[in-house]
Amino acid sequence: MRTKHLMPILLSISSFSIFSVAHAETYRLTHNTSNETSWQKGAEKFHEILNEASEGQLGIKVFPNAVLSGGDQMRQAEMVGRGDLDFLITSAINVTPLIPEMAVFSLPYLFSDYSQVDAAIQGEPGEQVKAIVENHGIEVLAWGENGFRELTNSVRPIEAPEDLRGMKVRVAGPMYIDVFEALGANPQQIQWTETFSALQQGVVDGQENPVGSIIVPQRVYEVQEYLTEWHYSYDPIFIGVSKRLWDSWDDETRVIVEEAANEAMQYQVTVSRDATASGIDTLQQNGMQITTLSEEQLQAFRDVTQPVYERWSSRVGEDLVRSFEDAIENMSAQ
Repeated sequence: MRTKHLMPILLSISSFSIFSVAHAETYRLTHNTSNETSWQKGAEKFHEILNEASEGQLGIKVFPNAVLSGGDQMRQAEMVGRGDLDFLITSAINVTPLIPEMAVFSLPYLFSDYSQVDAAIQGEPGEQVKAIVENHGIEVLAWGENGFRELTNSVRPIEAPEDLRGMKVRVAGPMYIDVFEALGANPQQIQWTETFSALQQGVVDGQENPVGSIIVPQRVYEVQEYLTEWHYSYDPIFIGVSKRLWDSWDDETRVIVEEAANEAMQYQVTVSRDATASGIDTLQQNGMQITTLSEEQLQAFRDVTQPVYERWSSRVGEDLVRSFEDAIENMSAQ
């Protein structure tokens, strides 16, 4: 008799377990840095939060170094836009060949500090950019941080624009090509996955990237001797999801995913800024010579790159640029 009473319960439990497993989903997330970076930590945190919030029904498998797109940081965004991949974490500058408006974040010397960055990205300008990206098949869920990009090289300290003359510098996108050409350098666009070996072999003399999220964790100090703190460009990252996948979910799933993404990127920003704060000491301890520019020296770089700012403002869209400038001015006036 006892067995007969238990059978319906056991069948019910068994059916529930089969249903749960059948409907559990693990999605692929691609990014183009190593598994030592804050990008990876943000991706892992996203999985952790999402898996817990969905009671194990949703999970993320992280693929660093853009391995799913053959190491091509641009192609991974195209694949997500087409629905061939599920999620990505990438920086705004990496997708400017596909979405030119994303260069707005990285206009030379647009931002001076984090408070200006936060006012623009977490405000109306950030929402405007999300809508633009959506038109390319990617739903931006949350903004994270790559950071202010600093310059490293293996030739000499950089204190003035003329110090860059003739130097071969790896850059991430077309706007940066224009910036470094204006400075008299010889910029070369190289995939990040190939950059360390290019620096090691002398294919290029230098590169530019944020200290906390890239230069320290990717051990750039092993192949570079000099770093210049010039804060010339800011670069956010974002978690994006294929719009095709996003549109297939119900409202409840979308809320869970978006909230998990926002919490994960808040964590990633904290990790990135903490690593940046301690990063200069780490670089000095590993033998790098650090040059911090004075306001007068910085102004010389601003003056030389101003034509690039104006040219790219036209390409990005004057209204969008003005939206960012207004957000910065309003924050500064408070």
